[in-house]
Amino acid sequence: MSDDIDQSRRHFLTVATVVVGAVGAVMAAVPFVSSMEPSARAKALGGPVDIDISKIEPGGQIKAKWRGKPTWVVQRGSDAVAGLKKLDARLRDPDSKEDQQPKYCKNEYRSVKPELFVVVGICTHLGCSPLYKPAPNDPEVSMDWPGGFFCPCHGSKYDLAGRVFKGVPAPLNLQVPPYKYMSDAVIRVGEDQGAA
Repeated sequence: MSDDIDQSRRHFLTVATVVVGAVGAVMAAVPFVSSMEPSARAKALGGPVDIDISKIEPGGQIKAKWRGKPTWVVQRGSDAVAGLKKLDARLRDPDSKEDQQPKYCKNEYRSVKPELFVVVGICTHLGCSPLYKPAPNDPEVSMDWPGGFFCPCHGSKYDLAGRVFKGVPAPLNLQVPPYKYMSDAVIRVGEDQGAA
């Protein structure tokens, strides 16, 4: 009879030890697993950004940061919009065949609305930030300059739709991020709207 008691006691102690050991292992692993999650700051950097466009004027630019990258909203005037098609012969990828924009921005304006252009301000050559030079014939760029974005690092040029000119170091058009209109006054960059 004492052998039966000893066996059941041994079984109980074995099960109890395994359970306590498993609970201890889980408790020890929780801090390690939670340390692998991105911080709140890192999550915020990757999240969408709302940009107030209510006060932008024709020819104006609003700067913001999305995922740590400079992101711009440019209000193109009607003359600038009309002049985009005239530049096709001077551009490397006028029809935006490369995937540098969401499908709903794959048009001659590279935007949802022709007058508002949203773009990531990083040159596709070596990652410098181009300057916004909207004025035609800007002497800092060239006398035949139609207006657009000029990278001072190595001379890459983009039109007002972020399309790269031929004969410059940059291989691709500027990136258009996913975005959608929250209202007439607010654009949310980083959240896809789907087909427009």
